[in-house]
Amino acid sequence: MEDKRSIRKVLITGISGSGGSYLAEYIVEHHPNVTVHGIARWHSTTTNNLGKIKDKVIVHECDLNDLSSVFRTMQEVEPDAIFHLAAHANVRASFDTPNTVLSNNILGTSNLLEAVRMTKIDPIIQICSTSEVYGQVDPKNVPIKEDTPMKPASPYSVSKIAQDLLGHTYFVSYNMRIIITRMFAYLNPRRTDLFATSFAKQVAMIERGLQKEIIHGNLDSVRTLIDVRDAMRAYWETIIHCDYGEAYNIGGTATMKVGEFLEKLISLSDADISTRQDPALLRPADVTLQIPCTDKFIEKTSWKPKYSFDNSLKDLLDYWRREVDKIVHEHKYKV
Repeated sequence: MEDKRSIRKVLITGISGSGGSYLAEYIVEHHPNVTVHGIARWHSTTTNNLGKIKDKVIVHECDLNDLSSVFRTMQEVEPDAIFHLAAHANVRASFDTPNTVLSNNILGTSNLLEAVRMTKIDPIIQICSTSEVYGQVDPKNVPIKEDTPMKPASPYSVSKIAQDLLGHTYFVSYNMRIIITRMFAYLNPRRTDLFATSFAKQVAMIERGLQKEIIHGNLDSVRTLIDVRDAMRAYWETIIHCDYGEAYNIGGTATMKVGEFLEKLISLSDADISTRQDPALLRPADVTLQIPCTDKFIEKTSWKPKYSFDNSLKDLLDYWRREVDKIVHEHKYKV
């Protein structure tokens, strides 16, 4: 099949979500000749994420669990590239609602790939997988490479492995131009279920007198962190440079324990902040060592992070200070 990397029209699944909205912003700002389409469900509660660019993107009513709506959207848009970011992505919640997470993530991906095949279009497809697919890795296999065995430790990670393997299957069976990315931990102000964002929100709440202490889960897990803006730029580089049928780790260079991250965040505040572990935030099985080897991806793209950890940390906390100020201003709480 002839390789065509000229991208004029993209489709982002989950465009109104925390990652999808940052990706849309990146493309709108840095690739103004590219038309950005996205899909979102009618009951999505995160459409405000697109506030900065709502007049510069085209959002389609589409549910990945409804094959007919996915097929219709593919016919309408005929994208040159698809970024498949839509998913139920809360690891802890996947233990409570495993069937929902498995059904949504696996069947939604299947419907997407089938709709592309049925409409006979030939987009480049980036499937957004995760470091969670590797599970609890033997320290001898760290930094983690793409050929490290996948040992899922949550229903969510099982669903992402299925997405990963579905992508490979459609590449092998139908010669579809599919690339898998396995993203490691990132700092994303718009996604409140991430430990980093939860901590930043709680610090801001304490500073405004709306909360007394920070509630946390396991602080001993080791993560390598990256700014969400660097992560989304990496997704763009993926569709331009990476090989079809291959998987690529993407991650940053700032490695630390979750507890160390919390200490660094608290150090940016003048408030007197105490912390307490909540057993409800602990996972039945945890993945405590996630340090990526990104050599394969960097060799293909020459990508490197632009945002330092310190800048990302400050941006994260400042974002939530502004958000909490909005809450105070709207009189949702009595201060």
